[in-house]
Amino acid sequence: MAAPTAGPDLVAALEVIARTATRCAVWLDDLESYLGAGGLEPGLLAEFGRLRIPVLATMRHQQFDIFATVGDTERVGTDHTRSALTGERVLRQLDVVEIGRLWSAGELQRAGEADDDRIADALTHHGPYGLAEYLAAGPALLQEWHRAARPGGHPRAAALIAAAVDLARTGLTPPYTRGLLTEAHEPYLTAAGGPLLRPESLDTALAWATRRRHGATSMLVPTQDPDAWGVFDYLTDHTDTPIPDTTWHTALQQTTGADELAIIGIHAHEAAPGIAETSYRQAAEAGHIRAMFNLAHLLQQAGREEEGEGFYRRAVEAGNTRAMFNLAHVLVDAGRGEEAEVFYRRAVEAGHTDAMFNLGHLLADAGRGEEAEVFYRRAVEAGNTRAMVNLGNLLVDAGRGEEAEVFYRRAVEAGHTGAMFNLGNLLRQAGRGEGAEDFYRRAVEAGDTDAMFNLGHLLVDAGRGEEAEVFYRRAVETGHTGAMFNLGHLLVDAGRGEEAEVFYRRAVETGHTGAMFNLGNLLRQAGREEEAEDFYRRAVEAGDTDAMCNLGSLMRQAGREEESEGLYRRAVEAGHTIATVNLGNLLAKTGRGEEAEDFYRRAVEAGNTRATVNLGNLLAKTGREGEARVFYQRAEEAGDSSAGPDL
Repeated sequence: MAAPTAGPDLVAALEVIARTATRCAVWLDDLESYLGAGGLEPGLLAEFGRLRIPVLATMRHQQFDIFATVGDTERVGTDHTRSALTGERVLRQLDVVEIGRLWSAGELQRAGEADDDRIADALTHHGPYGLAEYLAAGPALLQEWHRAARPGGHPRAAALIAAAVDLARTGLTPPYTRGLLTEAHEPYLTAAGGPLLRPESLDTALAWATRRRHGATSMLVPTQDPDAWGVFDYLTDHTDTPIPDTTWHTALQQTTGADELAIIGIHAHEAAPGIAETSYRQAAEAGHIRAMFNLAHLLQQAGREEEGEGFYRRAVEAGNTRAMFNLAHVLVDAGRGEEAEVFYRRAVEAGHTDAMFNLGHLLADAGRGEEAEVFYRRAVEAGNTRAMVNLGNLLVDAGRGEEAEVFYRRAVEAGHTGAMFNLGNLLRQAGRGEGAEDFYRRAVEAGDTDAMFNLGHLLVDAGRGEEAEVFYRRAVETGHTGAMFNLGHLLVDAGRGEEAEVFYRRAVETGHTGAMFNLGNLLRQAGREEEAEDFYRRAVEAGDTDAMCNLGSLMRQAGREEESEGLYRRAVEAGHTIATVNLGNLLAKTGRGEEAEDFYRRAVEAGNTRATVNLGNLLAKTGREGEARVFYQRAEEAGDSSAGPDL
């Protein structure tokens, strides 16, 4: 087995292997150390494959995530960018196997069969940690490090380790020299207590921090340079305390390459935005495309959209597809849809699936449905689930329900809750209640509140009120106002007025106008007119014409004719036919027959049979029997047998 110590050594190793025809495997521990220009590049990896030489490597998740997102463009503009993309392209060629931290029961059982006292001890004591971590003494070293920062312990060593851990967390690549650690650890030692801790000498501290423990590893790990160290990964992975600004600045001072600057920016993006901006700017000025994109994103998050737009445009000019997409999104938010369309189309041409979806959405909102359909379909072909849903919505709006159903079902198969809900609506509108119920229930299981509400409504229509109540109550628990209102209505119909009042009041608190009106009706029927008046008035203030009419009737009943007339007139102006009849009745009763006749005729024109009868009565009383008979006959033909005009 060959185990090269650095990236450039791989080229020499390959030449030796090819010349001697040596049968071997290449093992690369900590793969990130070998990636980059002059190291493991796609061509070199392909050559290993041609010679049938297996290449095995290890890499921590954190490092893998960083290198997997370093490059995002097919166009290489600078040497810095080329180097940044190398690692990503190599990772794309590899077969990735994720090894879980915790072993399975079968693996632990097989480990117990091994004739090794160390494994037997680890099986007994590993607790919540992975067996391999325990074997590497990770938890023990972590605890020992934390205990060292005390008087009588090893406070300077603890500070040196803390500095190394945080330097690694900034993204600064080890090794870290003695001079760097000496400078970087001082703020940690001061923060812990400084001279009061009686810190040991630097040589003593380094000796303690670099001493191998448990036969496995040390806290500061040796490198090829005898005066520089790395840090044990376990300590880095299990530290989440804030990194001091001094350490961020130290890392920046040690960094000159655009790739390293960009990586520090990624590490600082959320934790230290100011540092991230500085590092991204320096990398961007050196031509690093990913840094331009990330800086634009950082500025956008900070509400500095204009500055962000400038860097997105620079990244777009360099061919960065994600920048095209994000720039379009920024322009949409700024109301600049025509410009956004240009960049969405460029991203689509580069194969960006989300751009296909967003462009479809943009075109649909602009009323360009046929064009939107084209891009939604392209996104669907690329497997975009949201596009399946939106295409279904677009087809429904175009009256093409059968086609819409196909795409909704595809999205449902992909687990999209909104598609379940929309398909339920589509089937319900098509009169396919059983199918609708099935998809509503699936959406309910996924937690969709609107599906709970619609399922309740469907069950009410099917005469299954008890079941409907269950789903309305579930929707109410999530704060669904419509469900509060409908549940109140269901309970009224079931003769459970006191319960209904509770839910109407809850809906009223959220501003539901219909609930104000219905609660007014409920209270009026219970003889609680003063309370009813209050809720009617609240509904009137919200513009509810039914409430104007019913409050008018309540005022008339209380002998407050002037208020009643005013409310009826407001409702009439809004086109309320029953209020028109009631106003006619009020005017007729107060001797204002000519005005009453006018409102009765308006209600008759609107098709109100009761107004036809009342107009006949008014005409008969004024001696116009011939005209009266005409309206009586019209009412009779309409089958009128109603008792009164009020609601």
